[in-house]
Amino acid sequence: MSDFYFGTDLFGELDRLQRHMSGVFGGGFPASIRSGRAGAFPRLNIATTEDAIEIVAFAPGIDPSKLELSIDKGLLTIAGERTAARPAEEGARAYAQERFTGTFRRVVELPQQADPDNVQARYADGLLVITVGRREASKPRAITVQ
Repeated sequence: MSDFYFGTDLFGELDRLQRHMSGVFGGGFPASIRSGRAGAFPRLNIATTEDAIEIVAFAPGIDPSKLELSIDKGLLTIAGERTAARPAEEGARAYAQERFTGTFRRVVELPQQADPDNVQARYADGLLVITVGRREASKPRAITVQ
């Protein structure tokens, strides 16, 4: 027997600790560490179809000419600058400022099926939609049985 005495159930305490740690880390770990830090800008939705991987970046108020996109070694980088919605008036001091301004950089790890030579991007209504085609070899195909 052990000389240690736990006043409660040890497994119950471990479960409580795990729940607490999950809360600290935002409820779980992201699929890609590069893509999931708290407060990251712009926020992303990533989906796949049979033909492409689609990344939607929520970036309202961004001048599309200030956006930079690149793909290198399976990493998609979205970078740019978000300026103030309107300049501060002379002598005004900010009381509260919740809108992020300044430069940003977001890196997303693409799946191996992504074709870096087949990428399209468009910006409309505050959404940056990036479509990365899939390699032909990775697309699903029907096989006939003979």
